[in-house]
Amino acid sequence: MAIQLINDQSGVPDNVQGTAATIGVYDGVHLGHCQLLSQLREKAKEQGLATAVITFDQHPTRVTSPENAPKLLTSFSQKMELFESQGIDYAYIIKFDKKRSMTPAAEFFHSVFVKGVKAKAIIVGEDFQFGHNREGDVAFLKQEGAKEGIEVHGLHLFRNSSLPDIVVSSTAIRMKLADGDMQVAAEMLGRRFELEGTVVEGDQRGRQIGFPTANLSIPEEMLLPRDGVYACWYKRPDGSRHMAAVNIGRRPTFQTNDSKSILEAHLIDFDGELYGELGEIEFVKYLRQEREFDGVDALISQLKSDVQASQSILRAD
Repeated sequence: MAIQLINDQSGVPDNVQGTAATIGVYDGVHLGHCQLLSQLREKAKEQGLATAVITFDQHPTRVTSPENAPKLLTSFSQKMELFESQGIDYAYIIKFDKKRSMTPAAEFFHSVFVKGVKAKAIIVGEDFQFGHNREGDVAFLKQEGAKEGIEVHGLHLFRNSSLPDIVVSSTAIRMKLADGDMQVAAEMLGRRFELEGTVVEGDQRGRQIGFPTANLSIPEEMLLPRDGVYACWYKRPDGSRHMAAVNIGRRPTFQTNDSKSILEAHLIDFDGELYGELGEIEFVKYLRQEREFDGVDALISQLKSDVQASQSILRAD
């Protein structure tokens, strides 16, 4: 069954007797999240309940502390698709604004958990906090839950067996992407990191030197990995996958004075128009840092090497 989206104004349908519920930003829907969602499904099956994930229309920090708001690992649509792949029945979307950020924990608990999703069981991470000034935590949930006959479980933070020294978290994944460590990021995500954006018209510099690129407009709130060159798979809306050498950066050789990094994908052995399409980049491996070359000929020589390296990596993938 496809996941159903509900919100503050509607709640779960009347015919739903109760849910096993969890709450969080769930950015990335990484392996730690998936471990929790697996236990949520088990609890729901055990008690004959539906599953519900309570999440937000934007990262709460964008409201409470905009200057500290992290860039996102997954777009809203990607997150919903990942929830659906995890067998979640309902996603309860909270419109997070200044007023909501001032809601006392007790009021939030009753309006969201009790009335909104009809929770009969709640499973969260042991470090979960909520409500105005983060006054709600697992102990608070257990206290309030006992009054309503709701059982509450706080789970230990997840560690991947291949990375025993690292707690799997969205923050840890962002740090690995900032280092260009796509392999460890993928091990924590449980899949490769992906970005999607619309192909927009660029300045045609790549085409002029024999390496046409698809310039993807990535939403401002999304995280770009470290500047540099990557071997990637490029996915088109028709489902086709193409080998690609992707550059993220400010193109110093051309002295474009770009104010921010841009993402350009050279689809290997591809000849066609992509403008206006939604493109999806699956990052496989970081190849090298972006740098300034002594002229176009030196750049072309390096681009040929980048394409060959990308082909070698992707053919073995």
